[in-house]
Amino acid sequence: MKPRNQTRVSEFILLGLSEEANMQPLLFGLFLSMYLVTFSGNLLIILTVITASHLHTPMYFFIFSLSFTDICFTSTTVPKMLMSIPTQNKVITYNECITQLHFFLLFAGLDHFLLTVMAYDRFVAICHPLHYTVIMNPKFCVLLLLASLLLSVLESLLNSLMVLRLSFCTELEISHFFCELNQVLILACSDTFLNELIMYFVAGLLGVIPFTGILFSYCKIVSSILRISSAEGKSKAFSTCGSHLSVISLFYGTGLGVYLSSAATPNSGATAIASVMYTVVTPMLNPFLYSLRNKDMKQGIRKLLT
Repeated sequence: MKPRNQTRVSEFILLGLSEEANMQPLLFGLFLSMYLVTFSGNLLIILTVITASHLHTPMYFFIFSLSFTDICFTSTTVPKMLMSIPTQNKVITYNECITQLHFFLLFAGLDHFLLTVMAYDRFVAICHPLHYTVIMNPKFCVLLLLASLLLSVLESLLNSLMVLRLSFCTELEISHFFCELNQVLILACSDTFLNELIMYFVAGLLGVIPFTGILFSYCKIVSSILRISSAEGKSKAFSTCGSHLSVISLFYGTGLGVYLSSAATPNSGATAIASVMYTVVTPMLNPFLYSLRNKDMKQGIRKLLT
């Protein structure tokens, strides 16, 4: 075990993606552009769903919720990074770090559960179309959203509170652009076995079960679509799931990339670079996937902008 440091840590240092001075303007411009596109794109989806009456359905209620979550998700990490680049102040206080860690886990978990709920929504719509409005009634949709939020809050609170019990060494540099849980645990002087046990158990429990639900839903969906006799009917059914499948592939693909890079080089800038795809690029692309491939959404956006 590393020697314990009994003093209370007051701050950490976020090393970011690169320490080279000539890279800072490029990083600032790139991340500012991506954040503005993410914010404006998801805000456009939110306003479109609110104003277009034909989008007041369960599917678009969850798309609305996902867009709001994505705005919050990127806002927990990117603004802090953008502020640190021009000022060259990479310090983040202990309280800010724990708060950032908590909300990052919360919105990442909520993203995860919303994608699962949306898969269930598509399952009911395609496999039980006659009972869709009865099953996916407004009250049930709100309950699904609240359950997703509650589970996400409990997960993030558990991991955040477990970090509070740790003491930290004098080496307080985080090889990341935000306070990521694994990177924070690396800096601890006290025993992190219980933290890691809980982190992997919760991640496995809340990861495997929803992902299994998504796989089950789409197995049933594909089975139902293959039983449709007309090619036009099959194409229409697949088109209702195309955007969601794209988002799921992007979300889980980038998340797996972060996990593999973290496992291979746990204290390397490679993990931070891989995390950009998961924390910034995916939320930025979601509005395009849901608007460019969706006729109803494009119609609503045109009405909003005219």
